[in-house]
Parts: sequence; C-alpha cells; structure tokens
Amino acid sequence: MTDVRDLDPASLRPIVEEQPYPVVFTTVSGAHLYGFASRDSDVDLRGVHLLPAELVVGLRTGPQTLDRSWVRDGVEMDLVTHDLAKFARLLLRRNGYVLEQLLSPLVVTTSPAHERMIALAPACLTRHHAHHYLGFARTQYELFRRTDELKPLLYTVRVLLTGIHLMRTGQVQAHLPTLLGCVPEAPGWVGDAMQHKASAEHTGNRGLVPAEQVDADHDRLVSVLEGERDRSWLPEAPTAESALHDLVVRQRLGERGMPSC
Repeated sequence: MTDVRDLDPASLRPIVEEQPYPVVFTTVSGAHLYGFASRDSDVDLRGVHLLPAELVVGLRTGPQTLDRSWVRDGVEMDLVTHDLAKFARLLLRRNGYVLEQLLSPLVVTTSPAHERMIALAPACLTRHHAHHYLGFARTQYELFRRTDELKPLLYTVRVLLTGIHLMRTGQVQAHLPTLLGCVPEAPGWVGDAMQHKASAEHTGNRGLVPAEQVDADHDRLVSVLEGERDRSWLPEAPTAESALHDLVVRQRLGERGMPSC
C-alpha cells in the first residue's frame, strides 16, 4: 500500500473478519471519508459488533467497545467497533460522529441490520446535532491554533460545513470536496489547503492562509451554523428509539437479519 488515498474498502474485509464477535457493519471514517487523506494518513475503520445474549444478560459481560491498532504495509490502521446496543444509544444522542460512520459510503462490510439502521438514520436527526459540530469544531480549532497544521484546520471547516448542511437539508454529508459545492459560505482557500495537505498528514499552514483570514472565516462559519440551528426545521428529539430497540432485540435473540459480511 504505497498511497492510502487509493484505498479499496473491500480489501480490508479480512481484517474485520478477525473480530471475535459478528460484525453488523464496518466503514471507513477519518480523512478518507472527509475527502482530504494524505499519502501517509491513518486508515480509520469504524463499525458495530454484536455481543451474544449470554454476554449481555449474564454475570460476565462482553466488551461494549473493541479497539485495536496496528501497522500494515507501513500504514497505521485503527479498528473501533461498538456493541449494537451502545451504538444505538449513541445514535439517539446528538452524536454526528456515529451518524457519519453509519452512513459512510466507504463500506467494508454490511448486513441487513446495517441497511435497517441506515433507513432509521433520518429519524435520529435533531437540530441539537449542531451542538456536536460546534463542539468538535471548537476542539479542532484550538488544536490548529497550537500547531498551525492544516489537518485540524480542515477538520474545523469540514465539521462546520457538515453542521450547516445538516441543519438546512437534514442530510449528513461528511465529504469536504462535496460540501464546497453545496455550502455557499465555504471559504475559497479550502481547495488549496487540501492540495497542500495531500503530501503529508502533518503539513503546516506556513502562511498559506493568513491568520486573520482563518479567524474571520472560522467566526463567520460558527455564526452561520448557530443561526441555522436556531431556525432549523429538524425536530427537538429523535423518533427512532422504538424501532432501534426492536432491532437490537431481534439481532440479540438471533432472529432474521443476522450480520453477514
């Protein structure tokens, strides 16, 4: 694997098959999903595993989260999966991150249960997901101010544009190049910043975007997202709880729709 930007999700299936429990789905997240992976970017795999009933209802319980990292052909790999019930609870909170994992088009493994969860995703959306994106942007912008690296700067812009687009359309779009074409407020310098970052994961800004321009655009996008949140037509609370509960129960008890790669 000489350039991880050429990532083929299907080639990662043997890795997922090493998980100790059935996998409901696995997708690629991180910079590959966001559309600005560098030649040396990590590969972030995210998904859901299904604990057997005896490791949920008995005295000995199984892991709610499995996390392992390794190096493959010189590239850092990271695989994180949550048990189905934990993931469903996260979907019912204002967690844009798990929605992006669920809806990622970079699918490594899938199942009928995955397809059902995708169908339920719109019923998980609320106007309060804006808080997730505002908080994520705040953390990344603080990191950019400390390091002057393009990666946290692009993360900042990406999450703010994702939040704005979500509040306006009810659609989760994590791909920054796509967002540049559908959010008019996107800064004009983002394309150049993505090109510069392509050479290395930790490329510095080095004056590519003047500090005063970065600050102005950051503050403007935060203001736009806050305004879109306040007037969004999205509901106050998710409506998918009953359907997700039924899905978890059916999967745990081994009814139709069990995971398969």
